[in-house]
Amino acid sequence: MDDVIIIGGSFAGLAAALQLGRARRKVTVLDTGLPRNRFAGRSHGMLGHDHKPPLDILAEARRQLARYPAISLVNARADSISGAIDDFSVLTGDGVTLKARRLILSYGVVDQMPDVPGFAEGWGTSVIPCPYCDGFEVAGQHWGLVWSGPQSHNQVRLFHDWTERLTVFADGRDISPDIRADLARRNTPVVDGRITEIVRRGSHNATVKLDIGPDVEVDILFAHPRNKPSASLHEALGLATVDTPLGIVLKVDERRETSMPGIYAAGDLSNPLIPSVTTASWQGAMAGIAAQQSMLA
Repeated sequence: MDDVIIIGGSFAGLAAALQLGRARRKVTVLDTGLPRNRFAGRSHGMLGHDHKPPLDILAEARRQLARYPAISLVNARADSISGAIDDFSVLTGDGVTLKARRLILSYGVVDQMPDVPGFAEGWGTSVIPCPYCDGFEVAGQHWGLVWSGPQSHNQVRLFHDWTERLTVFADGRDISPDIRADLARRNTPVVDGRITEIVRRGSHNATVKLDIGPDVEVDILFAHPRNKPSASLHEALGLATVDTPLGIVLKVDERRETSMPGIYAAGDLSNPLIPSVTTASWQGAMAGIAAQQSMLA
């Protein structure tokens, strides 16, 4: 029996495994090799790894984990979970049953791309979600923001730390008169109409085509499509969730424990705020430490 099984081997999962392996706890990491940020050419804001391709960072992390004999990295999907604290069972897609005293869920989320030609193709390059991740590289240029709801108003305020040239695309959503007045005060134009296509021009340029009015060219387009957990294991377990403006995340306490004793969560799966490799890594480390300390005699 393992001490801990970690489901999801991206930044959060591997950070948890590192803490557990250094504590000489037996841990198995199950991973399908599809991290959320695989579409990004570079990862930014992570101390010591700034501007490196995220897949390269993960590959190096796996190489470093190989020095810990208690850690086993397995390329497999977790199909189901049963049991309770100190006696969990995980059935993999290969039909193998693994057992552990604790579980860490770090299988992340998937972004639900709108049915707009060019959107998915530009995701991570000309269409991006996070100014902390990529804003510095396009600072001072003409940004576009696809309005996704009231939270977009705060994003307008946030974006002005990077650029004064910002255009908001309403994309068929209602923007109240008072917010429109505030946007006008901030010299932020609003383009009405629905987006019908996004055409890439280079790695950081996009032409936004609309159902009414002329096309609009921007240097980078920020968008925040809704996302959902990349697996449904938490649903079968009945774990408590939180509904955020962008999707469902797992509810955890200050030690990253979910509503079921012995099950912890980290990374985008349980992060309602700003998803990044930095936050995923520290949450994973905290989940690993909390799981280890919960097993102390």
